[in-house]
Amino acid sequence: MKKLKLYFVRHGQTIFNKYNRMQGWSDSPLTEKGYADAHRAGARLKNIAFDAAYASDTTRAMNTANAIMAENAHEQLPIETMPEFREEFYGYYEGSDSAQAWFEALMPVSGKRTFHEFLEENPIAASKDAMKAADPFHDAENDAEFWDRLNRGFAQLMETHNDGDTILVVSHGTTIRSMAGKADPTLDITWGPQNGSINRFTLDDDVLHLDEYNNHGDEELL
Repeated sequence: MKKLKLYFVRHGQTIFNKYNRMQGWSDSPLTEKGYADAHRAGARLKNIAFDAAYASDTTRAMNTANAIMAENAHEQLPIETMPEFREEFYGYYEGSDSAQAWFEALMPVSGKRTFHEFLEENPIAASKDAMKAADPFHDAENDAEFWDRLNRGFAQLMETHNDGDTILVVSHGTTIRSMAGKADPTLDITWGPQNGSINRFTLDDDVLHLDEYNNHGDEELL
């Protein structure tokens, strides 16, 4: 038996977030608010002694992770990249207006106009399959492809780390929302985690447990 304590933090606000653009494997810089999001998360986590720190290989995640670690009261760990914890890949719709992209992907299969409305009646897994089907190149990730990638990341963490280790991972909104929904199917994920929010999981061998979702208050976490 091996258990890892995982702190998944969503990156700070980016330009694409501000203008409501689809931002999967594409990237855009953190805004001034985005850097503030990152430093605020770091201040709240300052007393956590992490055994390792990771970020997806996007600049928005790396810059957020560096800001978090700069606030930490313990050893300043290097940030290692893990592309396995990237955001969902939206294929043809990368960089598109988010509302329009979700309308085009979800309306034909569900009659729902928005991602929020879709999630009120459908699992988030179905949105990934719908996005791939709508993509004229079919490059977007479906649910199976998405989870194959994430599961490789979890397997790497389990192989690399010791029982009881506490690990920081800076990742992305839909990725964290998908993890939370899978770990706790009763959770309301119609709203995603905010930029800079802290989400805690326990990885127990191959099973992911949700401990806390979308914590974005101002109190310090212990």
